Amino acid sequence: MSKLDELKRTMGANVTESASRRETATPVLSTAPASGGLSPARLAGVARSKNAMEIPIDRIKPDPDQPREDFAPEALARLAESLRARGQLQPARVRWDEERGAYVIICGERRWRAAKMAGLSTLTCVVSDGALDAGELLALQLIENCVREDLSSMEQARAYRALMDRMGWSGNRLSQELGIDQSSVVKALSLLALPGPIREQVEQGALPASTAYEIGKVADPAEQANLAARVVSEKLSRAETVEAVKRASKSAGAKGRGASKGRKVTTRVIRTAPGPRL
Repeated sequence: MSKLDELKRTMGANVTESASRRETATPVLSTAPASGGLSPARLAGVARSKNAMEIPIDRIKPDPDQPREDFAPEALARLAESLRARGQLQPARVRWDEERGAYVIICGERRWRAAKMAGLSTLTCVVSDGALDAGELLALQLIENCVREDLSSMEQARAYRALMDRMGWSGNRLSQELGIDQSSVVKALSLLALPGPIREQVEQGALPASTAYEIGKVADPAEQANLAARVVSEKLSRAETVEAVKRASKSAGAKGRGASKGRKVTTRVIRTAPGPRL
């Protein structure tokens, strides 16, 4: 089983994973009666994790290639307050980097940042053993972020494209590997084809990604820019944008047909003298 498959399988299980340096992978086999008369059946099939640790905050470093780039200060402050009040409910995932002499975050940078903000001295982490190639690492990070909807629309689109390029995957293969609807992948990737100023509007939150996707159906970049400006200034809804896109496309089609009718087609027939009979 690959690291990618392993993360898919254990994504939900990490929430309840214990975190102690002294834990081992030895199954809990004791059948001694539990205090209070509880049945030992609760221990059947249960094993302690060997990979969960309490790691000092200053020994953990972020991954510079992490697909997530923006961390809203308000959301971090809320998470920091939750960590102070309730503790860490879910471990981060890290790997040991010998060259850097530190644990590098695979998934959970937001938790790490919030823990630093909260003044915590350690962070509960699941340590991934073994080497990870760049494609596998990006896949792990992307899956983790997509499951928790942690990426912005443009971050997600760039991460999809980077993963497809690195792994040689088609959009269909990407949707299968990540368990994402193919139409969602198509819509995300379409954002990358928009002109730079429109992508910036999506990045800044001025233009919803779903609306930008509709604008991308217009072929003319200048008309795309005009529509994007209207959506922002007039606060058009997605439904209103869809109608505006239809009108723009219809108008462009009519202009194209008109230009075609306006052209005079001249046919020249060149007659040649018959050659000599043989």
